[in-house]
Amino acid sequence: MRQWGGRFSENPSDALLRFSESLSLDARLWEYDIAGSQAHVRMLGKQRILSKDEVDSLLGGLEQVRANYARGEVPKDAGLEDIHTAVEWSLRQIVGDLAGKVHMGRSRNDQVALDMHLWCRDAAWQLVAAIRDLQEQFVRQAEAHKETVMPGYTHLQRAQPVLLAHHLLSYFFMLERDVRRLRAVAESAGVSPLGAAALAGSTFNLDPVFTASELGLPGVYENSMDAVSDRDYLLEMCFACSVIMAHLSRLGEEIVLWTSAEFGFASLPDSLTTGSSIMPQKKNADPAELIRGRSGRVFGSLMGLLTVIKGLPMAYCRDLQEDKELVFGAFDATLACVRMAALLVEGLRFDLAALERAVSDWLLTATDVADALARRGLPFREAHGIVGVLVSRCLQAGVKPVDLAAEELAGISPHLTQDLLALLDPVRSVRSRDYPMATGPESVEHQIALARSILAVDGGVRKTPGPHGA
Repeated sequence: MRQWGGRFSENPSDALLRFSESLSLDARLWEYDIAGSQAHVRMLGKQRILSKDEVDSLLGGLEQVRANYARGEVPKDAGLEDIHTAVEWSLRQIVGDLAGKVHMGRSRNDQVALDMHLWCRDAAWQLVAAIRDLQEQFVRQAEAHKETVMPGYTHLQRAQPVLLAHHLLSYFFMLERDVRRLRAVAESAGVSPLGAAALAGSTFNLDPVFTASELGLPGVYENSMDAVSDRDYLLEMCFACSVIMAHLSRLGEEIVLWTSAEFGFASLPDSLTTGSSIMPQKKNADPAELIRGRSGRVFGSLMGLLTVIKGLPMAYCRDLQEDKELVFGAFDATLACVRMAALLVEGLRFDLAALERAVSDWLLTATDVADALARRGLPFREAHGIVGVLVSRCLQAGVKPVDLAAEELAGISPHLTQDLLALLDPVRSVRSRDYPMATGPESVEHQIALARSILAVDGGVRKTPGPHGA
């Protein structure tokens, strides 16, 4: 069954059907396609384009198609071309030729656009739910390590002491920006294109606002040509997925580093690691590496979709069929990686002794001494230079500042006194940074409380109707 062909003297070749079909990709849209058809039929009834009996028969038939598809009976015949034709073909098996009336005032152009709008909203909320689970694991780990001090890094070089909880919570708030982006994606997708038909609207007296309301969509397009050709919301989804994957890739890199023998800060359970086919001693954080690697796939989807769209004239072109593989691939990879990341964070076990050894490096607190000199009235640049000389002398001699006599300290600068050496304590260093944003204990407690309040308020996560418009 095709939805076209009257003017053609030959059937499409098998090669063309195989090349152009999209059912293998868009079959996953069946629930949204049926919901859109039901809303369209109800609108046709309201507008007296279809009789009540016709509406009842079509709605009942579509509900039967839904039940059949839910049992896995979605057609796979490439000759049906796409999910829209497949649904209409299935409906025809139930109600006969009346199925042809379901397409009155509608084109596959606005139909597929609607399906993608509905799918995109649901996809955004699925990602939000998965991110909330990941954020929960970060908060739990932070709550368990509110007093654990570790080296903070810049340029992957030891920099200053921080609380491990502070480090973990940085990912919570990073992911919170992802949640905001996904909410914006859901809002952007919450516009109905149904009623645009092919590009110019329909000669039938349609009511697009009613159809949108039936589907739980808060808005409709102002311009029918824009309605069938807009894929901005899918670009926004791919961009949101790309940023999420960039964040997860950073996390994956840190997990790989932390669980390496060189760092030894943490370990993962055997159930979340793999071994080597040749080296029996190996225990690899492969899931973290795969997350890191799959980010490239998602970035490629964003670039691919931009490339598909960039040269298209108004309004609909078949190029837009290519959006599905790209955006579905980006979403599927991102959702799987978020879920795996939650398992990895939950499974992390930190080696407190290794963290304590690493943070005992007195160089991590050198800035505290410079700050103290500045508080005594020295310009910070001068204080910075004095402490820099102290660092250089100690490194050359292979000693620590506490090993230097008062005369040796004074020889570097009269401002260097032994009482300043008490500042070379990582725990004291962390506690001295206790204001909003910083790594001090009270600040971290505030961050945990804020994170908990965010998770509590957003406990339900889903804020929009599903494909049934319920």
